[in-house]
Amino acid sequence: MARAIWKGAISFGLVHIPVALVSATSSQGVDFDWLDKRSMDPVGYKRVNKVTGKEVTKEHIVKGVEYEKGRYVVLSEDEIRSAHPVSTQTIDIFAFVDSPQIPLQHIDTPYFLAPDKRGGKVYALLRETLRKTDKVALAHVVLHTRQHLAALMPLESALVLVMLRWPAEVRGLDELGLGADVIKPQLAKSELDMAKRLVEDMSTEWQPDDYRDSFEDKIMALVEKKARAGKLEDVERDLGEQERKSADVIDLTEMLKRSLGGRPSGKAPRKTASKTGKSTGSSAPARKTAKKSQA
Repeated sequence: MARAIWKGAISFGLVHIPVALVSATSSQGVDFDWLDKRSMDPVGYKRVNKVTGKEVTKEHIVKGVEYEKGRYVVLSEDEIRSAHPVSTQTIDIFAFVDSPQIPLQHIDTPYFLAPDKRGGKVYALLRETLRKTDKVALAHVVLHTRQHLAALMPLESALVLVMLRWPAEVRGLDELGLGADVIKPQLAKSELDMAKRLVEDMSTEWQPDDYRDSFEDKIMALVEKKARAGKLEDVERDLGEQERKSADVIDLTEMLKRSLGGRPSGKAPRKTASKTGKSTGSSAPARKTAKKSQA
């Protein structure tokens, strides 16, 4: 099994499903590192004052958010930490929706979910329930101190957690300024028939192994050729890893009964935001965005 990058549990009513989060993608591009050609030492990035051009040491750097043009509000590290959401190590499901209702432009990063410890049966139960109802689960999850909106969906024998972009991060189609010739085109039947025939002639089966990055292939072939010729340089590296805690299994049947107890039939009530900013119902909380600056 691939290395888990996070361990926790899916929270489904009062049921907890212990899971391990595994990245469903990997970066395959060529990774060029900067090296000092005189010594072959790794070269990092300097923090430079953009006005004076001089290097700024870490202790003199603060973080600020641009409030008005050229005017910033400076925040301390303690203030920033106080705004971080509390990590509960859970994927908190708050609603279920039909899969087609999620627009493509809201979809961000996919992750595989694998059952952890003795969570296989309840993991399979949730997967089959989503499959048979043709629903996806909307959830909140905190990863690396950042809260995410996510969709939990079945994929063959597994569950996939897809990170979604917050609505405020997605631009509307009106920003394209599409004209009437695009929105309500006058297309002749002959044009549509020819375009359809061209699509049918070029149609094929999806074979992902057939598609490769030609730039990466050429660069790696060049790297292999130079390595075989003995043109290698030694560069020291320092890597570290961090382990995360996992959640316990809770009895499935009992938790399902307690989750259903006292719940009225029909749609669940929508969430409303409290003065503390925490949601009290079933819809995702509103979210404001601000221009962020990171050191």
